[in-house]
Amino acid sequence: MNAKRFLNGFVLVFLVTLGILCLPPVRTRVEKTLYPCKYSALVEQYAAEYDLDPLLVYSFVRTESGFDPDATSSVEARGLMQMTEETFIWLRSKIAEGENVTFGDLYDPAVSLRFGCYYLHLCMERYNGDVATAAAAYHSGWGTVDALLQKEEHSADGITLQGFPYNQMHHYVEKITACYAVYQNLYGT
Repeated sequence: MNAKRFLNGFVLVFLVTLGILCLPPVRTRVEKTLYPCKYSALVEQYAAEYDLDPLLVYSFVRTESGFDPDATSSVEARGLMQMTEETFIWLRSKIAEGENVTFGDLYDPAVSLRFGCYYLHLCMERYNGDVATAAAAYHSGWGTVDALLQKEEHSADGITLQGFPYNQMHHYVEKITACYAVYQNLYGT
């Protein structure tokens, strides 16, 4: 009977130890499945071209479309990085003037990432690299963010937002920043 208890105890300790040793790699694999790096060649290309952290780009793509290139929002934003037609037309005049690229082309991952990364670059540049403020602008537009920056209750310095007064904006910024933190933890150096 003692030998059986000893063997059962040994097996239990062995299984717990094995679980402890194996759990982190399994957890990491599961997390990397939930936070993938799809379209990596394009993300790396446009992140480099527009001076962005590729992990930030993945955070936006995951949040915006869940990596579905055919995604269309309720306001008709399209593609991996969910761009509206108005924003697309404005950006086209800046980076693709004279090119035969249309709003429908945003379903092409290369076009969506090119335009989305450029817009994200402009947001990061405009808001001094502050991810939360840039994310608010990407989501709600520069006019909305600029107006909030004028109000002391939302910005002490007039440069970065300290609060996000609109529920959708607040939720979006939280999703982006949390997602970015996970990407940095999983893939950062």
